[in-house]
Amino acid sequence: MAPAYKLTYFDGCGVAETSRFLINYGGIDFEDVRIKQEDWPQWKPKTPFGVVPLLEHNGKQVGQSIAIARYLAKKVKLAGNDDWEDLEIDAVVNTVQDLYQKLVPIFSEKDESKKKTLIETAQKESLPYYLSRFEERVKKNKGYLALGRLTWADFYFATMSPMFDLLTGGDNLAKYANLKGLREKVNGLPAIKKWIEARPKTPF
Repeated sequence: MAPAYKLTYFDGCGVAETSRFLINYGGIDFEDVRIKQEDWPQWKPKTPFGVVPLLEHNGKQVGQSIAIARYLAKKVKLAGNDDWEDLEIDAVVNTVQDLYQKLVPIFSEKDESKKKTLIETAQKESLPYYLSRFEERVKKNKGYLALGRLTWADFYFATMSPMFDLLTGGDNLAKYANLKGLREKVNGLPAIKKWIEARPKTPF
């Protein structure tokens, strides 16, 4: 019998890894479809809006990484218990996304001099601004980013923060013990640890 869910993304962690973490945490059977970069031109026209990841279930197909992760979080009981709790989680997730979007231009910049300037700006401004505030949140929330307990916001941070390092070439959590501890805590969950050990080794 085919898995109930199919998750399609590039052959890397990227913005699909939060959903892969959630799926594995919940023990959900799924097909992990990975697109090679050279095959993307053939895949792109088949997607609703020309982007991945895509989640398929019961013949239906949906895109957008955060929307997919939010849906899966509800399935595995890592969402809020009411609308306000969901709002708190969403606010954290969207703020992590804000930081990521500030760093994305580093990836696309081809001029090495300009890229170096972007990295320096990120390390001096964007990263300290956001990470220091996330650090305080974790300190005040019993070791988590929201609600004083494990939520999908913690999974989102644990899977997105390695890309901060990849883009800037530094260990950006080195000065933030609580954030580093949070990522280690998520990665150390039995189901997540098993997934990390088994997943394909990729550059990103």
